[in-house]
Amino acid sequence: MKHIYLLSPAALIAAVAQPASAQQAPARVEAPPPQDGLTLSGSVRLRYEAIDGQARAGFNTSDELVNLRTNILAEYRKGDVRFGVELFDSRVWGDDAGTPVTTNEVNTLEPVQAYVAADFNGAFGRGTKLTLTAGRMTLNLGSRRLVAADDYRNTTNGYTGLRADISAPQGWKATFIYTLPQVRLPDDNEGIRDSKVRLDRESFDLVLWGGQLSKAKALGPATAELTYFHVGERDAPGRPTRDRSLDTFGGRLIAEPRTGAFDYEIEALYQVGHVSASLVPTAARQSVSASFIHADVGYSFAGPWKPRLSVEFDRASGDKPGGRFGRFDTLFGMRRADLAPAGLYNAVARANIMTPGVRIEATPSKRLDWFAVYRPMWLAADEDSFSTTGVRDSSAQSGGFAGHQIEARVRYWIMPTRLRFEFDGLLLAKGRFLRDAPNAPPGRWTRYGSFNLTGSF
Repeated sequence: MKHIYLLSPAALIAAVAQPASAQQAPARVEAPPPQDGLTLSGSVRLRYEAIDGQARAGFNTSDELVNLRTNILAEYRKGDVRFGVELFDSRVWGDDAGTPVTTNEVNTLEPVQAYVAADFNGAFGRGTKLTLTAGRMTLNLGSRRLVAADDYRNTTNGYTGLRADISAPQGWKATFIYTLPQVRLPDDNEGIRDSKVRLDRESFDLVLWGGQLSKAKALGPATAELTYFHVGERDAPGRPTRDRSLDTFGGRLIAEPRTGAFDYEIEALYQVGHVSASLVPTAARQSVSASFIHADVGYSFAGPWKPRLSVEFDRASGDKPGGRFGRFDTLFGMRRADLAPAGLYNAVARANIMTPGVRIEATPSKRLDWFAVYRPMWLAADEDSFSTTGVRDSSAQSGGFAGHQIEARVRYWIMPTRLRFEFDGLLLAKGRFLRDAPNAPPGRWTRYGSFNLTGSF
């Protein structure tokens, strides 16, 4: 596993966002050892996005927004030791009072990364390697469904603490973390909309720790992975919380795509612990029992376009009556790769959803790649709000079908490795629930599109 602190931001985005078929590599070429000294890398992404028929409750029916995200990484290497600092600057224009603008869109002049890292070859015997990282860092762990540095969203997730990566012979790898997730600031409406500069805060009021253990070729060509993460959260001055204390256990089995062969991925997560029933300090505590499962099977065809066709299924539990809290919490995970874009749409994530899907993706050339996905969507619990829309019918009288979603993405390198264009489009035909629930926004359709231009250096 390559580590985030060894990649330029542009290279990381390209790697994690490629369609599965496009991530297949030719014969391995041994990379030359990194050179000592200072390196600079970064990217600037300009996005225009628009939505008509907003599916989320409480926002403008139609809206548009301009996003700009700039990040610059400086890293100094001396032998097996590295020092790095990465600055993120995320801003928006064109919003008004009804535009959903939060810390997901705005975070100005923030040193998301400021770390020191060191490699120790043979730390646990011949063929082993230990890498330790301390400070502020970004994380992309495993499937990225629980811990990630979001790449579609205009801001990213940062974590302050310690990370240890261990590799051993016969395909064994392990990652352990103890971190304080950074709370993006300012988080008040005026400060966000004015793009005020304020250093993000980390404290022991929000803690994330745990790790993953994986074994390559554990079942034929498939890699097996075990996961455990704990999130502990409590109220801070001026910041009431749900006082989460969550333990998430999981397992994953993945066979990577290969031309002329089937591939698959299965991941199951189970969550227990306690949360407060509301943000009120005296709110009752509820025990948690929540779950998530993802499964997909695909086939990669031979040919110059490298097409891959797959069927997939995702289910994240919702909250039902009965005293226990059942809504799955995806912690700090991404959503784009599995479900839908964030931004002005941001309606579909890993919470109270059940959805099969059919995906086709292709890489016609080194410059061009695209994918398209169709998925019908249901609520896992009819009494809970659907996914991240905020639309709810506690009486469960509006049915359980949320709608049909079709999305597509096209990316093209205008200047290879330097300038890339991306279009994301989505059409949601609202089902009965998103039309009839008491606080459902008007309209039968949601249309979303974004145009992105990313320059990298």
